[in-house]
Amino acid sequence: LKVLGQLSPEVNTRDAKHVEGAQPGMIVNSVTNELYDGVKGIQVLPVYYKRQQIEWQDRGESRGAPVNIYDAGDDIPQTTRDKSNKDRLANGNYLENTVSHFVVLLGKTPTTALISMKATQLKISRKWNSMMMGIKMQGKNGLFTPPTYSHIYKLKTVQQSNDKGTWFGWDVSKVGPITDKGIYEIAKGFSTNVAKGAVVAKHGESQPKDEAPF
Repeated sequence: LKVLGQLSPEVNTRDAKHVEGAQPGMIVNSVTNELYDGVKGIQVLPVYYKRQQIEWQDRGESRGAPVNIYDAGDDIPQTTRDKSNKDRLANGNYLENTVSHFVVLLGKTPTTALISMKATQLKISRKWNSMMMGIKMQGKNGLFTPPTYSHIYKLKTVQQSNDKGTWFGWDVSKVGPITDKGIYEIAKGFSTNVAKGAVVAKHGESQPKDEAPF
């Protein structure tokens, strides 16, 4: 799942990746090409969170796929912050701090999906994580933090800006607890599969052209 911007290929009617009806600010499922209204938003169950450092070549040199992916706990090569705020490696490539939110997208047919956030969207990810960790429920032994997939969240898109430009980004809000046991079990199973490595995030292009870099 990703937010469409002014320069997203899905919006460009002349691009091979164009999706009929796609407009900036919409949300697209890049696997099925299904579009969602960014103002109305979508509802998801978050099942797993993962942070990685992804090594990219600069645009124009890139093969369109990461050079390396470093998980939390891996030995990460030393970097130097350049003038454009990129963390450069000695080989000239750069590392991009990227988080993956694995979710179950709710609807007529619940489906599993991935939301990647980086650059300006990292603060949205931190806010979302804080919301999830802030939920407490009463159990036999007192208060506890329930699984992240115990609650539904609404994701919409909003226009954001800084001194480098304007773009569309995510907005997250809590809806409430999940009451459908069947969907809860789907989310639980998906979480287990991601945790044991049976599901791997596929990272496509690096920085979208129309997202503010920092």
